[in-house]
Amino acid sequence: MIQLQRVGLSAFIYFLISVSLCRHSQTATVNDQSTEVEIHSLNGKWILRNENGTYNLPAVVPGCVHTALHKQNFIQDPYYRLNDLEYRWISLDNWTYSLTFTVPQSTRRMKKAVLVFDGVDTVSTITLNGVTVGTTDNMFRSYEFEVGTILAKDNLLEVRFMSAVTYASQRDHAHSAYRVPPACPPPVQKGECHVNFIRKAQCSFSWDWGPSFPTQGLRAVELQAFNFIRLQSYTTTTAWDSSLSCWNVEIELSFDVVVTTNGCFTLVLPELKVFQMFQLSIKPGQTRETLSLQIPSNVSVDLWWPNGHGEQTQYLLFMEGRTESRVTFHIETKVAFRTVELVQEPIPSSPGLSFYFRVNGRPIFLKGSNWIPAHIFQDLVTPETLRNLLESAVHANMNALRVWGGGVYEQNTFYSLCDELGIMVWQDFMFACALYPTDQDFIETVREEVVQQVRRLKSHPSIIVWSGNNENEAAIATDWFGIPVAERPKYVKDYVTLYVENIRNIVQKEDASRPFLVSSPTNGVESEQEGFVARNPYDPHYGDTHFYSYLSDCWDWSQFPRTRFASEYGFQSWPSFSTLSKVSKAEDWNYLSTFSTHRQHHELGNTQMLLQAALHYILPNSTNQLKHYKDTLYITQVMQAQCVKMQTEFYRRSRSEIINGEGHTMGALYWQLNDIWQGPSWSSVEFGGKWKMLHHLAVDFFSPVLAVGFEDSDTLKIYGVSDLSTDLNLTVTLTVYEWGSLIPACSVESESCALKGGGAMLMMQHSVPALLKDCGKCDRHSCLVTFDLRDATDPSNQHGPTGHLFLTSPKEAGLQPPNIKASVEHDGDVFAFTLHCDAVAVFVWLDVEDVAGRFESNGFLLLSQRRTVRFFPWRPTTVEELSKKLHITSLRDVY
Repeated sequence: MIQLQRVGLSAFIYFLISVSLCRHSQTATVNDQSTEVEIHSLNGKWILRNENGTYNLPAVVPGCVHTALHKQNFIQDPYYRLNDLEYRWISLDNWTYSLTFTVPQSTRRMKKAVLVFDGVDTVSTITLNGVTVGTTDNMFRSYEFEVGTILAKDNLLEVRFMSAVTYASQRDHAHSAYRVPPACPPPVQKGECHVNFIRKAQCSFSWDWGPSFPTQGLRAVELQAFNFIRLQSYTTTTAWDSSLSCWNVEIELSFDVVVTTNGCFTLVLPELKVFQMFQLSIKPGQTRETLSLQIPSNVSVDLWWPNGHGEQTQYLLFMEGRTESRVTFHIETKVAFRTVELVQEPIPSSPGLSFYFRVNGRPIFLKGSNWIPAHIFQDLVTPETLRNLLESAVHANMNALRVWGGGVYEQNTFYSLCDELGIMVWQDFMFACALYPTDQDFIETVREEVVQQVRRLKSHPSIIVWSGNNENEAAIATDWFGIPVAERPKYVKDYVTLYVENIRNIVQKEDASRPFLVSSPTNGVESEQEGFVARNPYDPHYGDTHFYSYLSDCWDWSQFPRTRFASEYGFQSWPSFSTLSKVSKAEDWNYLSTFSTHRQHHELGNTQMLLQAALHYILPNSTNQLKHYKDTLYITQVMQAQCVKMQTEFYRRSRSEIINGEGHTMGALYWQLNDIWQGPSWSSVEFGGKWKMLHHLAVDFFSPVLAVGFEDSDTLKIYGVSDLSTDLNLTVTLTVYEWGSLIPACSVESESCALKGGGAMLMMQHSVPALLKDCGKCDRHSCLVTFDLRDATDPSNQHGPTGHLFLTSPKEAGLQPPNIKASVEHDGDVFAFTLHCDAVAVFVWLDVEDVAGRFESNGFLLLSQRRTVRFFPWRPTTVEELSKKLHITSLRDVY
């Protein structure tokens, strides 16, 4: 009622009239039977036991075996030290969840009773009172089992799980006609084998950034009983009708019906003062009904826009229904109005096709990252965790995330938050880095998985594209698995069977409101023309690319592909000491320790990080073991942040150019946003939410207006990049500093230049030798350059962050000890850290150990004697605690 009052009396009257019309429609005589659906939640306290009965303990549903054992103190934190190996036995055992519950006679008398499992992870046999009611084999779908004839007053429900590891091995063994690679992950991942034979989170068997914990568990369980009709689910989508110049809202209702039911449904959008009534006659069985609500062309609708491009407007939609059997339905949900297109069309002066997303008719450069599961045990992922991570993405000026295909379809809260925050979602289906079987039962469970997930998710405006898999086209095309040429056609056939003839066909039937890609990376429509497996899926003239090069100098921008869309790229780093110390002990705090080696799941990853860092930085050399370890963690973050910055800025400045037939880059999604545990990875946010240096730099390199500086044959070039919809008249200011002085050595200002909205252009170029000569004492080793964009008519109005360029590797530069000191003050709900220094300081890093929160800026270039940085705590803290735990590190401090 409060929500309706907010939109005004007239809208409320519309609503009351429409509902009244439904409620006073003619109804038939109904026997003395309950007309509503009775829902009994079976969540809560269950009993968990292993196969031989040595473990028998309470367990909470939703939950899984590992979290239950941990909660009851049978095991330590599974993430602690080497416990992923110590607790391997848990995943190899078979576990049973059991529950005793009573059912009142009124429920047992109903015509239909259904057990509803919202998620079963993964392979199980379900019995009620000793009678098998069904089996499960897919964690990505829900299951329903009719149990009306089995229910008693007192009931015993059991879910008998089979080890996912054992099941996958058996399925692989049974598939004897030909192998379906890969059989096992690389040994460095310490994982389990044949994950591609089970519909379970592929990363649960291990990945190159996460542990192997193939657990067993339940998400949510209900008993639903009814006499007439049950609403199982509903979806809402909006579409623009160009012929009538109006919007339509399409609602799909899925029913489970016992007897033919006639009824009246009313749809109301009170804020738009639009409503419509529908008469339905619903036949017995499971059926779907579609209602279409047209928004009159004279009604003004506010659109949903991605973050940084407008508001994320959503409208309340009320659905009221009443049947002649007096069953009532009341639904409150939200709808948003937006269009999305994936544009693949010829580009002048370039072979191939464009690849970019147009939202509400506007080309949008996608800025963001890739999302992996926030925890290996999904029952521990809270709404607060999701909000913290997604708001961190927004704070870094991101507008898009790719939900990667080796994890899970995220919970509803994730997508609702993306709707609210304006984060566009590239949604993979859950297939990654493998080939897959196409046995009939495998295809059947995948088909049901796809139907259910599309129906669950398609109402969210944040989802802009479906993608069939992660890297599986590339796996075949570039022969990851050593398949003989003569055998290749059968694998291509299986690929097309699974992703095209089944997944794509289902998605296109279920959801015509957004595009579908068969894979990522892919050449898009060019891959389709080549039979869905292109000769080179990494072709920069088409589609999206994934690009990794760990040993090539990441400062050399010429090595990066001038691709149409960069959907994966990145570099590893280690998380902070405060994050690692929670799962380690003193003997582990060495870069060469058993713990450090064990936690690294990427082949040669620890070595690669130091080799890349050594190209430009002096590696830590302290004789104090703990300081050396902390400094090494720091230098990996410096390396990662600068490498991803260089690559991202290259992609952003390439959005409007075609050079040698390549360019028009319209997306940069680095790998990866978040972590699944405490270990080395490509993430910019650590497990627990702490920002790495990369994430702080992302705030700047994803800024809506950005100056990008780089050298090209001794020429300093400054590009302006704008995501705005309006043009700006700007100048570029170059400032040169000596490392030992905080007073500028000289500065140069460009002539004014018009930077077009939604574009990138060269705004200034200057000879580096000439610039240094004009600055007197400066050379490449003694000085650095900063640059920024300013309003041509008001130089005090700066647009975007100040950038900087090293004129030589920092290890060769004349960095001076900055002697940074700090004081902390309470400033309302935040804390102010005031820094003082004696010389220019690079990659200044503020750390307050385990005090959760974020600094407004970190990893920065300190160019003034005094600077204040605010800290936003996520828990109560004090000036005294922050002062005690504050550690300040700059690049010069690790020498």
